[in-house]
Amino acid sequence: MPGKTLPVNPKLAGVPDVEIGGTGVFKYILCKIYEGANTTDFKYIVRGAPSAEFHADIYDVLDAQLESEGIMCECVGGGKIEHDPDAKTIRIFGKSQGYGRANHEVSMQILRDKFPAYHSVMWTND
Repeated sequence: MPGKTLPVNPKLAGVPDVEIGGTGVFKYILCKIYEGANTTDFKYIVRGAPSAEFHADIYDVLDAQLESEGIMCECVGGGKIEHDPDAKTIRIFGKSQGYGRANHEVSMQILRDKFPAYHSVMWTND
């Protein structure tokens, strides 16, 4: 039916789309989250941490947090983010050795929605 919108799962809606911290270059992951075994009702989220040595460090913290809320988390890839909040720019690039390259285009759209006042949110295949 045209114009029909699907109801939003309140558990998934309660999970922030983006949590990245700091300035500079750091690792990030793109994850698909869903409730229980219902993998058809999902959303993608972006997480980045300047303190993470490995992409799995970010995933382990996120997975434990979401699991306690009954939300399943699947890492679909990773890379790096170069974040300059003063210049209002974000560059997404690279890949995770363990999870492979995230779909940077999906990550870019999520970050653009989170930071609409930024001058540039882009990705490259570097």
